[in-house]
Amino acid sequence: MAEPAEKEPEREPAPAPRKRRPATAREAKALGHPLRLRILRLCLTRELTNRELADRLDTNPGTVLHHVRTLVNAGLLTAAPVRTGSSGALEKPYRATDESWWLDGPLQDLPPEERTAPIVALTDELDEAGPEAVRTYARFALHLNDEEVAELDRRILAVLDEYVAGDDQRLDRPVHGGAFLLYRSPEA
Repeated sequence: MAEPAEKEPEREPAPAPRKRRPATAREAKALGHPLRLRILRLCLTRELTNRELADRLDTNPGTVLHHVRTLVNAGLLTAAPVRTGSSGALEKPYRATDESWWLDGPLQDLPPEERTAPIVALTDELDEAGPEAVRTYARFALHLNDEEVAELDRRILAVLDEYVAGDDQRLDRPVHGGAFLLYRSPEA
């Protein structure tokens, strides 16, 4: 007599892929400053205290604390568990949530000077990393109507979303930063 087949253990369904959503006014405002964007990037890969951030950004700790509080209030940065520092003092580190990635066009309703915050932050980060850090570069000019721009944006973000969504599976690998920027040429 044949033995009954063992029943496969039930697997939990895979979580639905994350979707982009509109930014709240508070989130958009928080992302409109280059220093806040740099804080988010630094706290994405490791937990840092206000003092560590100030030292890394060569900025006054009071200024950094103001920006940290803005990011915490917007839900883009969260306090990590308090830890004991090397001198024995208690330290309050922060880590970035991944919420800023999943915001759809968070800067579009901000004043022009705030919409360029990511470019300023990227330039500062590249200056800090040095020219040898640049891994890939592509520059292009395309003739696109509004619908084609939207399609290009959708397709590129879909690829990036896939990598971002699975990044927690690759934490043992080197960190790479990047940016995708599409702008209307002044010749247009």
